[in-house]
Amino acid sequence: MSLQQLNILYKYEYDKERKAAQQLQIAEQDYQQNLLRLQNVGDYRLEYMRRLDQRSLEGIDSATYRHFHAFIAKLDNAAEQVEIAIKQAKALVEQRKSQWLTQRQKVKAVEHLQQQKIKVQEKINNKREQNMLDEFSTQQYVRRGVR
Repeated sequence: MSLQQLNILYKYEYDKERKAAQQLQIAEQDYQQNLLRLQNVGDYRLEYMRRLDQRSLEGIDSATYRHFHAFIAKLDNAAEQVEIAIKQAKALVEQRKSQWLTQRQKVKAVEHLQQQKIKVQEKINNKREQNMLDEFSTQQYVRRGVR
């Protein structure tokens, strides 16, 4: 494979790596947002429980008490749903990370091939240059000998 072909392959694989990195970043942001949602639901539930506790001390009728408990149950359900979303988001982060690492390895492999190709080309060029210098020296020697 020529160096030009390796350069084209490198650009292609590098672009795929960038896209994989972007997808990983998006998945991580989604995961973090879900963690924040869970924290917010938990905080709101705690605040609502404090309100219930305060209202209980002041005296509360049974309908209001049921209303508070029904709403707390809804918050618990919401927390469960967010926990499911967190697990899914975490799995997606792991999948995207694996894809990115795989793509990163491909980029490094192409970089390695490029470096090898450059070294081989340099050796060929150096040998060619040395042969030209040897030929030039030989011709000069022959010319001196002829005189």
